Amino acid sequence: MRETIEPESGSALEELTKDPSSRKRFLGMVGGAGAAGAMAMFLAACGDDEKDKKADSSGEKKDAKGGGGVDLEIVNYALTLEYLEAQFYADVIKSGVVKTKAVVEAAKMIGQNEQEHVDALLATAKKLGTPAPKPKTDFQAVIDGGEKMVLATAATVENLGAAAYLGQAGRIESKEILAAALAIHTIEARHAAALNTIVGKPIVPDGAFAKPASMEEVLPKIKPFLVS
Repeated sequence: MRETIEPESGSALEELTKDPSSRKRFLGMVGGAGAAGAMAMFLAACGDDEKDKKADSSGEKKDAKGGGGVDLEIVNYALTLEYLEAQFYADVIKSGVVKTKAVVEAAKMIGQNEQEHVDALLATAKKLGTPAPKPKTDFQAVIDGGEKMVLATAATVENLGAAAYLGQAGRIESKEILAAALAIHTIEARHAAALNTIVGKPIVPDGAFAKPASMEEVLPKIKPFLVS
């Protein structure tokens, strides 16, 4: 039996599980009945970052407008991942390494989605405080590996992105930000499923319930693509 992880105290998920009227308004924000299944997945499978939970155990609430706060931390974390993904597709398309027409068109569409995620998260981070800077990236080693390596890396990155959003869901305090994270997570998961199919992996590698990934699990995996 899969273990259910309880939403963190004070989070938007905790409020949604306890307050039917709040849950109804939230589902309206993310698309009504279609969101209910996704919401159920979040409640059943959401993870959290144990290190950050300990750091916040004092119960002190930071001022998001002053540049602190859990939600700003999570938005900036997501923004960094989206910056990386958007740049990856931009570099791949520019390089011309991908030759298959259908794959090129898919890469362009996914890249556009990732850039739209960047724009939305950047605007949100500015409202909350100070946005994370755009990181310097280097994907040349992947590009030099050819189309096969590019596609395998894209699948890995998209699956990681979906797991990263799921890993932070239980910590988000604002229902509006949770709605945005849920909407982006859904797209990341669709990207991952499409790329998994292309590279011959299972569409749903984790089975019926997606596995969350904490910051400690995600950040080392993207570090090879970052230039210090």
